[in-house]
Amino acid sequence: MTEVKLTLERVHTLVVDTLMRNGCDEENAAAVASVIAAAERDGCHSHGLMRLAGYAATLRSGKVNGNARPKVEQIAPAVVRVDGDGGFAPMALETGRQPLIDCARKNGIAAMALVDIHHFAALWTEIEPLAEAGLCALACTSYKPAVIPAGGKKALYGTNPIAFGWPRKSGPPVVFDQATSVVARGEVMLAAREGHQMAEGVGVDADGNATTDPNKILDGSLLAFGGHKGSSLAMMVELLAGGLIGESFSFEAAARDNNDGGPPQGGEFILAMDPGMFGNRDGWLDHSETLFEQIMAQEGTRLPGDRRHDNRERNLRDGISLSQAVYDKILEL
Repeated sequence: MTEVKLTLERVHTLVVDTLMRNGCDEENAAAVASVIAAAERDGCHSHGLMRLAGYAATLRSGKVNGNARPKVEQIAPAVVRVDGDGGFAPMALETGRQPLIDCARKNGIAAMALVDIHHFAALWTEIEPLAEAGLCALACTSYKPAVIPAGGKKALYGTNPIAFGWPRKSGPPVVFDQATSVVARGEVMLAAREGHQMAEGVGVDADGNATTDPNKILDGSLLAFGGHKGSSLAMMVELLAGGLIGESFSFEAAARDNNDGGPPQGGEFILAMDPGMFGNRDGWLDHSETLFEQIMAQEGTRLPGDRRHDNRERNLRDGISLSQAVYDKILEL
């Protein structure tokens, strides 16, 4: 397969140009470009340039407001609400990030409810800046039905990812981002595009039969990881990112979505905490490092995000490789 070599600056410019040609203003386009470039930089290709066609489709269909101007409201001493104005999530997140940080530092804990947004990115890009600011943080969001509840036969939950971040004394924070399904839907999309089979136990076809064919899984459903355990966590995400903040459950988002290939309208929940205000002001950082040391003392272990940072260092230096076919499709957009 012929490949094209791109610098990360070129990735960012390519995304901005594409989105602006499809109905996005420069500010919103740049916010999306930052998260797509970050995904490519860190080797998270399932949330990188392969998502660009979906972003563009939502602009062309009129579902997403490409000129969104999110509004921030302090609705309780420790609760920040961001109305995304029907736009892409990155712009709303940029608008609400500093108010959330300020609120957490003032109160010790703060939550942010993001509503009327269209979320299509990895969550770690949203958690990492909070952890870099010295906060521990958790985020979750739902999508459209793609995962069968334990014991059921019909998709009801989204892949419903959860991300968590913890500051480090030196070096980058520890951040994990994982779907509550066995794998993220983006990984299945990537496998379908590249002609790879999935592992056993990832998903089922439209008739509920187990399959390793990614195309059949995309037409069917994913399974929650760990059976009822992952299913319970998926339900928790639905309640936090939907019921708690007055936004849609996955099945409600699907009912009104136009199926243009891009993300539905929905919400996101973020919780941020200042570890220095929980009774261990001077010792929490050193104490947490002892846990990381114990993890790394065992042969074969690594901390969540280590591979991502290895990719980051290499791709910042060398750029990324993209198939010529995907690059040509982007240029067509």
